[in-house]
Amino acid sequence: MDYAVIMAGGAGTRLWPLSRRGMPKQLLPVINGRSLLQLAFERACTVIDPRNVIVCAGRAYRDLICAQLPQLPPENVLAEPLGRDSMAAVTWSVATIAQRDSSATVAILSADHVIEPMAGFTAALKHALAVASADDQALVTFAVKPTSPHTGFGYLHLGASSDTEPPVFPVLQFAEKPSVAVAQTYLKSGRWWWNSGMFCWRADTFLRQAAQLQPKLAEAITALVEDPAAIDQIYPALTKISVDYAVMEPVSHGVTEAHVLAIELSAQWADVGGFPALAHQLGVESGNAIVGDAVVLNSTGNLIWSKGGDGRLIAVSGVHDMVVVQDGDVTLVCPMDQAESVKQLVDLARDMGEQYA
Repeated sequence: MDYAVIMAGGAGTRLWPLSRRGMPKQLLPVINGRSLLQLAFERACTVIDPRNVIVCAGRAYRDLICAQLPQLPPENVLAEPLGRDSMAAVTWSVATIAQRDSSATVAILSADHVIEPMAGFTAALKHALAVASADDQALVTFAVKPTSPHTGFGYLHLGASSDTEPPVFPVLQFAEKPSVAVAQTYLKSGRWWWNSGMFCWRADTFLRQAAQLQPKLAEAITALVEDPAAIDQIYPALTKISVDYAVMEPVSHGVTEAHVLAIELSAQWADVGGFPALAHQLGVESGNAIVGDAVVLNSTGNLIWSKGGDGRLIAVSGVHDMVVVQDGDVTLVCPMDQAESVKQLVDLARDMGEQYA
């Protein structure tokens, strides 16, 4: 049977102060009043039965997740006591599914993405599930054909496509976020595509790779699935490593008997990781994207967000290509092209008081 895991554990510091410890970005109603988690769940359910969807997130957000996703069985929320990166979360989720269904095929999806049109995602998910189900040595990833030399995404080096329709590509190499010059060469080559960070595999296939490549973590997860009450003793000791580094990259280099395949995600895909991506989704071009109460004069290209509810008004004049966000006790102002600095601002704000983080 087919299952999906939605990874919803990120802190979302690049969307601070909208995203805070008490309300991470994936739970914020940022797209037409819907949260990124709700959008991810709706996408998954175009193919997967809601009863077969797992959400893995921080323990503090369990009640919020259940409230936002009433169709999700409460027992399908896997609540981490603390974040240990994606390898721990993925292995725990897949092992939990395998305990329920030893022949499961599992899609690993993200709660950070906006993907349109829905039909493109649905077709890709169905294709990936079919490829993974038919090949017990395959770890399948979703690749996005690049449209620009983007430096904020990871990349996949694809080999020659199969003769099937739609095609399948072997993945020869993973690459982290490149420089502008390297990204330009990737784009020109036509063989380096964006890494969406989503995957699909048979549960037994992935768990076999995890046992070979991360044996201590895999053994600890097995103990956790057998005794869920021991989570507070087991989870903090898990190795903190991403699934890309732990499994996908070594397998692509031939370290185990498995192989990495890619299928095309033929859709507009955006990782809403920071304010520029959010601004793009909200439609900032020459005009302004405004959420909440604001007055604007002679200003263009801005994202202006007032969370509202406290009678505060944002007023800007002669301001261009800026992020202006007011949320309760914090106001953020920064140029759009320096939005990555927000992560450092969070650290500085935390030094002023934990309530600001």
